[in-house]
Amino acid sequence: MEITKVDWSMGSHAARLVDWGTAVDIGRRVGGRGPSLHAIERARLREDLAEIVPHAESLVSEFTGLSVTGFRSRAWVMSRGEWVSTNLRGLQRLLEPLARRILADNRSRSELRRKALGFQVGILLGYVSRKVLGQYDVFLPPDDDGLLYFVGPNLAEVERRFHLPPHDFHLWVALHEVTHRVQFGSTPWLRPYLSGLVDAYLDTVQLDTRQLLDQLRRAVEEARTGREWRGAGGLFLLMTPEQRELFSKMQSLMSLLEGHASYVMNSVAVGRVRDLERMRGSLKDRRRTGGMERTFQRAIGFESKIRQYDTGEFFVRSAVEGAGTEGFNLVWQREDNLPSLEEVGNPQLWLARVAGS
Repeated sequence: MEITKVDWSMGSHAARLVDWGTAVDIGRRVGGRGPSLHAIERARLREDLAEIVPHAESLVSEFTGLSVTGFRSRAWVMSRGEWVSTNLRGLQRLLEPLARRILADNRSRSELRRKALGFQVGILLGYVSRKVLGQYDVFLPPDDDGLLYFVGPNLAEVERRFHLPPHDFHLWVALHEVTHRVQFGSTPWLRPYLSGLVDAYLDTVQLDTRQLLDQLRRAVEEARTGREWRGAGGLFLLMTPEQRELFSKMQSLMSLLEGHASYVMNSVAVGRVRDLERMRGSLKDRRRTGGMERTFQRAIGFESKIRQYDTGEFFVRSAVEGAGTEGFNLVWQREDNLPSLEEVGNPQLWLARVAGS
């Protein structure tokens, strides 16, 4: 059922920073309802994923050699609007430390600025809600551990457009999201490590005019000389050295996580999922855009996300071929074993440093 009314204040500082009500309204409008699902179709989809997700967890654990602790994986089939609302609540929790620091003087932000931020956030999440098929939310509260999101209208849209066998398609998508669940569920230090990187990055964000001008001057100088930015995106230019280091660590980690999920998804699917190659081709075709939409995708980092899948999968496949599954799983042993951004692009460096290959 669609969530119609949410109290976004919760006594938080983040509610004073962003108008979350505006964000959810805009997000739902931009996302739209998507293709309609009859009650019977929704029930079948829920039943199918309720059966598939625990099965996928067993397959992924067996293939990877990683065992999950905590709650067993389970599916929540949601609408686009529910996906927007749920992710906005997560974003509000994530931004709370930053908002507390920025608003430490207790001065109120102007309503216009709050609504403007809400409008921007809403557009972003509304657009993504039209694209996402499934999601593992890393920052869910402990009681919701193991919950996986699946956007029903989007799954139905892809199935209908490309004439895919529903059960096989659901299993293929579930394998990817379950792999993320297994990564974090089997590696106790991974969630606090990622959370620490995000918190540390947000802690470097400044609104001081003088500091922002210094960053802008440095960005202009580096753009002129061509240093350190080609291929990284213009946003990299505006970062401080500390932010760049944190950003690189997050980029390498996300490439590992997404690449591993894609590698496992495609490997486990062999012999279990019909029309696998057609499904891969269908998703690539779905991602193809042009004109203003492609410009928007670049602006929000959507294309960078797709590159993470490809680069990360290359790293994982190369590491497994070089050291076997057991050798690759050293990556989950401790923080020092995570690949750097350079090692993601050149797996032999990681193999030599960690796996001794």
